[in-house]
Amino acid sequence: MANKTYNYSQQTALAQALGKIDHETQGVVLPIHVATTYIRGADNTYPSGNVYSRADNPTYKPVEQLLCQLEQGEQALLFGSGMAAATAVFLGLKPGDHVLAPVVMYWSLRNWLLNFATDWGLNIEFIDMTDIQQVSKAMQPNKTKLVWLETPGNPMWTISDIAAISEIAHQAGAYLAVDSTCATPLLTQPLTLGADIVMHSATKYLNGHSDVIAGTLICKTDSDYWQRIRAVRAQGGAVPSPHDAAQLLRGMRTMHLRVREACTNAMFLAEQLQQHPQIVEVLYPGLPSFSGHETAKKQMHGGFGGMLSIRVKGGEEAAVHLAANTKLWKRATSLGGVESLIEHRASVEGQGTPCPPDLLRLSAGIEDKHELLADLLQALPKS
Repeated sequence: MANKTYNYSQQTALAQALGKIDHETQGVVLPIHVATTYIRGADNTYPSGNVYSRADNPTYKPVEQLLCQLEQGEQALLFGSGMAAATAVFLGLKPGDHVLAPVVMYWSLRNWLLNFATDWGLNIEFIDMTDIQQVSKAMQPNKTKLVWLETPGNPMWTISDIAAISEIAHQAGAYLAVDSTCATPLLTQPLTLGADIVMHSATKYLNGHSDVIAGTLICKTDSDYWQRIRAVRAQGGAVPSPHDAAQLLRGMRTMHLRVREACTNAMFLAEQLQQHPQIVEVLYPGLPSFSGHETAKKQMHGGFGGMLSIRVKGGEEAAVHLAANTKLWKRATSLGGVESLIEHRASVEGQGTPCPPDLLRLSAGIEDKHELLADLLQALPKS
């Protein structure tokens, strides 16, 4: 449950992890609970509220409470990965349900929707979520049960209007879930804009150190649907280890510092690279030239994220050459860590990707921004 009495800023809430201490030892860092099962009371109930760690663990609770505070939600659930969290939202539906999802979205989840979810019986329709009229037209009242947004949308960083789409979804009787991984709770709070559920791949900015795989869901209010999602987690055992949960909480305590620096670096890189003759286009919500900039300004506060993409003159060959010749940027999948990462997404995603072959995805870390820029420039193919 959200800690309704904790009224400090997000920065303070993060730095102090809601001010929680270990009351037994007075330690300023909370303990890791590795027990898998818990004692019943003499009346055959569970006075501690803990039954079995496949469903819950005391080490998860501080992370979930902090997430509720950051997202202004009622309940949160910690998962063993971002994919486990995201797929639980769809597994909470029933075969035959109609779902709207964006064309531009995290590729692994898109593949899962195209294959497993479709084979299982969900009716998945992919549309341009930046086009409000298209969203409204695609809704099937009483048949569409879920609208899934991802904003900014990976790897084109498309921006969807959460507030406007929430109204459309709710009028049709559908839930709205938002993958807000790249915005983080510090830049956008989808639940305050009308979303019912917000999802984060906690592997990314929440943890921020490329050493934990985890995911999370936060709901605006409890519901039968939310309880189905909770059951999916418990019955499928889609939970992290207690050690990963504790490591995640430790990473979150510096998230405000890391995200702020990543946003600053990404904005600097976007502004500089858009002026370079060998860069065809820079995709970044913070640029006034970006198609989703005005919507981003409306729903993102404190920055436009640490993610950007560049399209390189010379096509795929030039893009791959650039990525292969960086020295500071690391050629690796994932994003949101303290180190800067670069990746040629079209070759990763393969056939059917909406990603242009000349595109490189950049995750700006917290290094010196001038050194990051210089490394990209020296890696460009020599004309």
